[in-house]
Amino acid sequence: MIDAPASASLSLSLVDERATAALAARLAGLARRGDVIALQGPLGSGKTSFARAFIRARFGAPQDVTSPTFTLVEIYSGDGPPVWHFDLFRLAAPEDAWELGIEDAFSDGISLIEWPERLGTLLPKEHLAIALAFGASSAARTARLAASPAWEARLRELADG
Repeated sequence: MIDAPASASLSLSLVDERATAALAARLAGLARRGDVIALQGPLGSGKTSFARAFIRARFGAPQDVTSPTFTLVEIYSGDGPPVWHFDLFRLAAPEDAWELGIEDAFSDGISLIEWPERLGTLLPKEHLAIALAFGASSAARTARLAASPAWEARLRELADG
């Protein structure tokens, strides 16, 4: 997991993709302008599925959510701040993220970042890190959430709800 000034953490067992989508939907309701959500995990662990569910829940309609594997970023808008979905697997160097408009995403939108470790020191210290891993069955996943201070109260709300 990326080193972050985590002030709170939460571990969850997600029995299937619906459970992952439910977590994404809950977080979509808690996210605010300027939030950065760092999605970590190996290939196939559910990062893109999480992002799709987050975006669809955020805008309350079935959005055509494509993976930004080749474009590196896709931007979705509707009511509220836009959601910037980054897939940085193919990012050659952290500073290349400036060409993707990442500073605008950090200030004006909500950023979902797959492969956030590719940003190095450009990843804001204030972020929610979500590490997805394979679970006990082929459909199951585990999610470990680590919250910086800006996310601490919201993570407690998630755990209580």
